[in-house]
Amino acid sequence: MRLVELAPDFVAGKPLLQTIEAAGFEAYFVGGAVRDALLKRPIHDVDIATSAFPAEVKALFKRTVDTGIKHGTVTVLDHGAGYEVTTFRTESTYQDFRRPDSVTFVRSLKEDLKRRDFTVNALAMTADGQIIDLFDGLADLKAKRLKAVGIAYERFHEDALRMMRAVRFEAQLDFKLAPKTSAAIRENHMLLTKIAMERIHSEFVKMMLSPHWAAGLADFVETQLYLATPGLAQQQAALTATLRAVGVCQNEVQVWLLLAWQMQWSPDQLQQVLKAWKSANDVIAASTMALTLCQQLVHLSGQSLKWALYQAGKPALTDALQVLRMVGQLQPAQIQTFKQQYAELPIKSARDLAVNGRDLIAAGFKPGPALGQQLQLLQKQVLAGTIANKPSALLAVLGK
Repeated sequence: MRLVELAPDFVAGKPLLQTIEAAGFEAYFVGGAVRDALLKRPIHDVDIATSAFPAEVKALFKRTVDTGIKHGTVTVLDHGAGYEVTTFRTESTYQDFRRPDSVTFVRSLKEDLKRRDFTVNALAMTADGQIIDLFDGLADLKAKRLKAVGIAYERFHEDALRMMRAVRFEAQLDFKLAPKTSAAIRENHMLLTKIAMERIHSEFVKMMLSPHWAAGLADFVETQLYLATPGLAQQQAALTATLRAVGVCQNEVQVWLLLAWQMQWSPDQLQQVLKAWKSANDVIAASTMALTLCQQLVHLSGQSLKWALYQAGKPALTDALQVLRMVGQLQPAQIQTFKQQYAELPIKSARDLAVNGRDLIAAGFKPGPALGQQLQLLQKQVLAGTIANKPSALLAVLGK
């Protein structure tokens, strides 16, 4: 098979392949970029594999960076772009289930491709678009099937994170796990505990933000990977119920908010789970705020609801409404009502108040906790509509 029309990223990288080939070595585009080109998906991160050893690659180009030279990777800088060029290699044992203890550079493309994770990622392409398929990746691509290269058990023992990548690719590509690959994940799911939580976190969130997230999450449960993750190990029923949610999360906060709502977690419980998942502090803060607002939207009304909307702010409201819509808790008319209520708030934050702490101090108030309490009182009264948001009116309420 040959791709007649190459994507611009391949066209830009083509001179690198030609330079390497002119020196007597083999060079190919490899991996996810080739897969995505065949699927007519956007191309990201064009990688090149070659029979040239790192020192030989460096000798061919004026500007290179030793980004991973111990593992055979040199970044070639060309016309403002960087291309990772990696020597064909074989790998030794994997004592930590993630990184090989050592690598050996080889001159064989087949030896290099057979160490890759899935057949659809083990495709190579020449500079003129000819596809090299040594492991039936094209057939699996056509069948929308995700199958490990060679023996699945061995691939997952080499790198246990590949099990999470499998369910993530399902969600992104709308593929289905091959039976033997699925069985191998289920058999080895607890190997996931050997992997750094940050890496698991990254794959899980990518899966949940994908168009076909429910397919990935279904196999995350079916293969028992969930048992190796904090906070989710005892939540099979809730995870399964989450599959009925309609729509797609738009950001990471909505991912955790959706799960927290289904698990019936409190904001404190969500915070603890997110810490265990090594989430960023801003994600933790935004997620717990949005969960608090979700609960308030369902149970509060009147002035209490206005104050809740004001405290949460627009980002939290957007996240809360999206998730409550996904789980069927709110209907479109209700969602519109909440949006309108927020839009009609006379102030959206303390910065909108016509006076600030400096103004109160100038009016005779002493700095301290009481000052903050006075400002909050003013905000509540402005939101309630009992006073105008004008300096004179606000100071008059405080007797100044």
